[in-house]
Amino acid sequence: MTGAAVRVERSAGSMKLRTFRIGAPRRPGEGLRIGATRRPPRGVARADWCRRGYFDVWLPAVAPSLALLRRYQRRMPDDARARRRFFAAYARELAAPGPRHVVELLAAVAARTPIAVGCFCEDESRCHRSALRRAIARAGRDR
Repeated sequence: MTGAAVRVERSAGSMKLRTFRIGAPRRPGEGLRIGATRRPPRGVARADWCRRGYFDVWLPAVAPSLALLRRYQRRMPDDARARRRFFAAYARELAAPGPRHVVELLAAVAARTPIAVGCFCEDESRCHRSALRRAIARAGRDR
């Protein structure tokens, strides 16, 4: 090998990226569980997060802002239009420099080792974790 940098091309399909519901049992191959919530679990000591199967790492930097959650939380379950607006606003938050760098880091990690991003929401289709997963996959394709 000459000293020249070798670029390894990776497709988004090769990313080891999943989602999970916090509190659900671990699945085989899930890898590092990342809690993408604005607030940690109530009444659970930090030392118990992993032992109880919540998550291995809490990463609020990629969670929706409190202002965004407050604006849409009550309407989102029943209002498809409010959900679309929430997801659009969340995508704009993820595109800001700080969160964007974290998303890019998660894409680089997922290209090398399994990770799963999770939230407390029961229905993933109405949860930000589905949008976060898409953002991470997109960042992996753009690398």
